[in-house]
Amino acid sequence: MKKIFIVFILILSVPSLVIASAFDYTWTTIDPTLEVSSDVINNISDNSNPLNLDCGSCILMEQKTGKILYSYNIHEKLAPASVTKLMSIYLIMEAISSGKINYDTLIPCSENAASMGGSQIWLDTTETLSVSDMLKSICVVSANDSVTAMAEYIGGTEENFVAMMNEKAKEFGMNDTCFKNCHGIDEDGHLTSSYDIAVLSRNLLNTYPEITNYTTIYMDSLRNRKIEFSKYQQIS
Repeated sequence: MKKIFIVFILILSVPSLVIASAFDYTWTTIDPTLEVSSDVINNISDNSNPLNLDCGSCILMEQKTGKILYSYNIHEKLAPASVTKLMSIYLIMEAISSGKINYDTLIPCSENAASMGGSQIWLDTTETLSVSDMLKSICVVSANDSVTAMAEYIGGTEENFVAMMNEKAKEFGMNDTCFKNCHGIDEDGHLTSSYDIAVLSRNLLNTYPEITNYTTIYMDSLRNRKIEFSKYQQIS
């Protein structure tokens, strides 16, 4: 099954652009010096791929205006894997902004959160971690245990949090999206599109630009252990 990935390097290092792509279990690096002629941009249709990008679906969206500069199969519904966490991160930032939590709020870990598996930081039910550290582990390590713990704290249950995710998706006009969980582990019906991910990314960056304090971390420490973003890490 194809999965959707965000090309984080371009989203975060070129603030005016939001790029979402769908790949079949591969990681693609796009040359940031690549020049696209106006002829290509002005003659793009959603079923063409004039740059021959190695993907099943992709979109290039200008962050401030939402103008689509490049598109290919942007409404194809695909499994998002850990890109799901972008919506979870948005709701975490929204909870901070509303005063429901702050960066120092200590978050406990339930048995459910500890049992997630996949990408994780091996949270233990006897420990608590600050929201700031949770965000760091989610953004750098794509930690399924951390995002589940955050979802349970904010929503009361993961199910309630997922309902919040879908409500926010509807608010953003993400009509190709249905969330079934907060982490992205494969589940029937858990789908989105590159267009919806671009819309979500644009909203996240425009509303909470401070999230880049976490998403631009390449290497840091957490609980006195080194954590590092790696393109080879398990996605979900």
